[in-house]
Amino acid sequence: MTDKQKDDVYYVCTIIEYIARETCNRRQDVISYFNKDDLRRQLRLAEVNHCLSFQQVADELIEEYGISNGTFDTVKECKYTVPSVTAIGRVYQTLVLETCTEEEEIEETVIHVFSSFLCDEISDFNSSVYYRNPDYLRCSYLAGELLA
Repeated sequence: MTDKQKDDVYYVCTIIEYIARETCNRRQDVISYFNKDDLRRQLRLAEVNHCLSFQQVADELIEEYGISNGTFDTVKECKYTVPSVTAIGRVYQTLVLETCTEEEEIEETVIHVFSSFLCDEISDFNSSVYYRNPDYLRCSYLAGELLA
């Protein structure tokens, strides 16, 4: 995978995080609006969209896909400094890149990662999960549970 493709994955992961925060949705709820072809399109457009503000791109995607508001406000519930959307986007990018297999397309891996139990754990900014070692996150994801 090229550096450009890795950057595109980072951008898409970050915009999903941004949309989830803007709409107060779980990350699993946001990713459910996108299928593999939608994500392929977003990965293709990432190089252009990164020149625009996250707010503009998110607003367009929220409108295009009819993403409704939820009640999962991770920012409001946080007792500490809230990590930036780009920091969390990097966490997801790393997890996607480290768990994508040769048999699976990157779009499928994005869907699987954002549909996993780990998203709620990463989104709990009062815990330490989001800044844990990437290997710990990968192993937990593959095990289907947080490891001790």
